[in-house]
Amino acid sequence: MMLPHGCDTHVHVIGDDATYPMVAERKYTPGPASVSALQAHLAGQGLTRAVIIQPSVYGTDNQCLLDALAGMAGCARGIAVLEAQISGVTLKALDAQGVRGIRLNLESSGEHNITQLRTALQTWAPRLVDLGWHIQVYAPMDMIVACASVIEQLPVPVVLDHFALWHDPLCTSPTSVTLLDLLAQGQIYIKLSASYRSPIQDAQALHAVSQRLLNTRSDRLLWASDWPHTNREPGRDAHEVSAYRNIQAESLQQECRQWLPTAEARQQVLVDNPHLLYRF
Repeated sequence: MMLPHGCDTHVHVIGDDATYPMVAERKYTPGPASVSALQAHLAGQGLTRAVIIQPSVYGTDNQCLLDALAGMAGCARGIAVLEAQISGVTLKALDAQGVRGIRLNLESSGEHNITQLRTALQTWAPRLVDLGWHIQVYAPMDMIVACASVIEQLPVPVVLDHFALWHDPLCTSPTSVTLLDLLAQGQIYIKLSASYRSPIQDAQALHAVSQRLLNTRSDRLLWASDWPHTNREPGRDAHEVSAYRNIQAESLQQECRQWLPTAEARQQVLVDNPHLLYRF
C-alpha cells in the first residue's frame, strides 16, 4: 500500500533523557523513538505524513514534539498538551510550528472525572476556534457520551483516540447510539487505531464496528498506527523502561485494509480527512 500524502494520525517521538527529561510523576517510561525511526515506520506503511502526539511522560513540556515537527520538515503536524494559562501569542506561535490541537488524556492518567472533562472542553474550545484547532480526547466511551450535550455545542471538533474505546460490538446500546449520532452530526472524529487498547478484543467484532463507523461518516474517520506502541510492562517500576509492544508493520497494514476495505475509503481516511483537519 503506497499512498502519496497518506497520514498516520497518531504517533509519538521520544527523545534522549538528557535533552528531554520526563516528568517525575509519570506512569511508565518508554525508550527512545526518534524522528528517523518514525520516518522508517512511515516508509514501511507506504505513508509520508504523520501527526505527532504529545505523550503523557512529557507533561506540558512540548519541546520534544516541536523539535520532532521541525525534523519532519513539513511532513508532520502536532497535538500538544498545554497549561491552562498559556497565552494567545504562544498558541499562535505553536500553530506556526505545526501544532493543530490539544490533547486531553484522561485514560492514561486514570482520571475518569466527567466534570473535569466537561469543564476542559468548555474552557478550551473558545480559545482554539480562531486557530482552526481541535480537541483530542483519550477517555472511556461512557465519559464521552456523558459530555455529548457539551460536545454538540462546541465550535471546534473533538477527535476521539483509539476507536473511542468502543465497547459495544453490536453498536446498539444507548451509549453507541449517542456516539453514532455525534459522528453523524460531524461533531466528532474517531481514530481507527490501537486494536490492542480496545475493550473489544475480537478482531471480527472490531471490524464490524469499523464498518458501522465508515458507513456513518467516512469523512470523520482517521487511521493511526499508535507507533511506537507504548506499553506499561507488568512489574516494572514507573521509572524503569518498559519495552514497546511488538507490533509488526504487516499486521498494521492488514488491519488498515480490513477497516478500510476499498481504495476510496483509504484515500478519504488516510489522505483527504487528515489533509483538511490538520491543514497540511
